[in-house]
Amino acid sequence: MGIHQARKRFGQNFLVDLSVIDQIVRVIDPNALDRVLEIGPGQAALTAPLLARLNHLTVIEIDRDLAQRLRNRFPDTQLTVLEADVLNVDFSPLGSSLRVVGNLPYNISSPLLFKLIDYADQIKDQHFMLQKEVVDRMVAVPGDPHYSRLSVMLQARYAMTRFSNCKNGAAAARSFAPSRRRHVFGIGCTGFWSAQKNAAAQFG
Repeated sequence: MGIHQARKRFGQNFLVDLSVIDQIVRVIDPNALDRVLEIGPGQAALTAPLLARLNHLTVIEIDRDLAQRLRNRFPDTQLTVLEADVLNVDFSPLGSSLRVVGNLPYNISSPLLFKLIDYADQIKDQHFMLQKEVVDRMVAVPGDPHYSRLSVMLQARYAMTRFSNCKNGAAAARSFAPSRRRHVFGIGCTGFWSAQKNAAAQFG
C-alpha cells in the first residue's frame, strides 16, 4: 500500500515523535495480560509498542483503509480490529478491567469522554492524548473560566492526572503528521491525560 493521506473529516493527526511515543507507553506501563483498547490507532504509532508488551490488543478504527493496513500488518491472534465509529460502539461486550488509550481527534474528544462515563464500571483506567483546551476543561475547578459541564461530570466519576508541560509551536507541530499547530499540553508535546475511578487511591 502507498502513503496514507490524513483525512480531515476524521480529524487525523498521526503521532510520529518516537520519544513521545516511548514516554506514553512507559506511563501506561501495560502488562502482558492487560485488556487494552486503543481508540484511533491510525498508523500504529502506539499500537506497535503496545503489542510488544501485550499478548493481545483490541483497536477501534473508523478509517477503512487504515483498518485494513492494521489487519495486514498484525496477525489476528495479536490484534483485533473493530472497524467502526467509536461514538457508536457498545463497550459492554469488550469485558471488564479495560485499559482505554488513544490519541484523540479534537472533534470527538468531549463526546467520547462523556460516552465513556456510561462504561466507567468496566474501565480500569484511561490514558489519552488531548489538546490543551480539552484538558483545561477537564481539570478546571469552580471559578476557573474553563469550568464546564465536562469538568463537573468527569471529576464526579474519576480521579484525573495530567502529565508534564509540553513544547509549544513548531516543536509541538513536528511531532505530528500533518503538523498539529494548536498549542497542546502533556508529555513531550501533546495533551496526555489519565483517569481512574474515584475509588482508586493512585494511578499512572
